[in-house]
Amino acid sequence: MASSALASAIAARPVAYRLRLPDELSGVHDVFHVSNLKRCLVDKTLIIPLEEIQIDEQLHFIEEPVEIMEREVKRLKRSRIPIVKVRWNSKRGPEFTWEREDNMKAKYPHLFEN
Repeated sequence: MASSALASAIAARPVAYRLRLPDELSGVHDVFHVSNLKRCLVDKTLIIPLEEIQIDEQLHFIEEPVEIMEREVKRLKRSRIPIVKVRWNSKRGPEFTWEREDNMKAKYPHLFEN
């Protein structure tokens, strides 16, 4: 977690930690049992900026495409299908998938405005 506010924790009880979360995350439960804590080796490529994290009313993480990375045209017998490599904001870190360009334009037109 990039922010010092997110990284700081206080031992609330011998088996629990309370995180100091910024106001934007006020809906997130801030006490974690030690069994939920895992050793973390920082991998800067897996850091998701806080402004890219979106959650729904039930506080579930919403995975959405962030940007189009590449474009290609797949050739099948008589047809050509434009595809795009999409970077997604994922709770597991950045993910990349190839998707049909027409499907992505229909669902996420804001990615194609440039």
